[in-house]
Amino acid sequence: MHIDGGCHCGYVTYAAEIDPERVSICHCSDCQMLTGSAYRVTVTARRADFRLLSNAPKLYAKIGDSGRTSLQFFCPECGSPVYRSSDDPDDHEIGIRLGGIRQRRELRPRRQIWCRSALSWVDDIAELPRSSQE
Repeated sequence: MHIDGGCHCGYVTYAAEIDPERVSICHCSDCQMLTGSAYRVTVTARRADFRLLSNAPKLYAKIGDSGRTSLQFFCPECGSPVYRSSDDPDDHEIGIRLGGIRQRRELRPRRQIWCRSALSWVDDIAELPRSSQE
């Protein structure tokens, strides 16, 4: 599937070919901290199938809970997370952050990872009152 997207302000834009079956939710504490939310939703793509269309993002390198270096790319202007990769030359995948993908409504998570760090209430939000706007 062809996708495109970018950061909130439009400074960083990209396009990629992805497998829509490779969408996951990560509950690790790093993803919670880096998003300021309960979890992060990521779409996996091969590095060869991802290309930046505009300005380069800023890089933040972090040693993850797995012990591996995680390269976090975000917009230097608005701070939006854009994608992540590894410093391992044999790792040919990147994780594109779902929120910046224009076609995000078509992408449904297929698995959850690092669930031991999940916040206790994440499975209970379906019954919360809903509003189409605040």
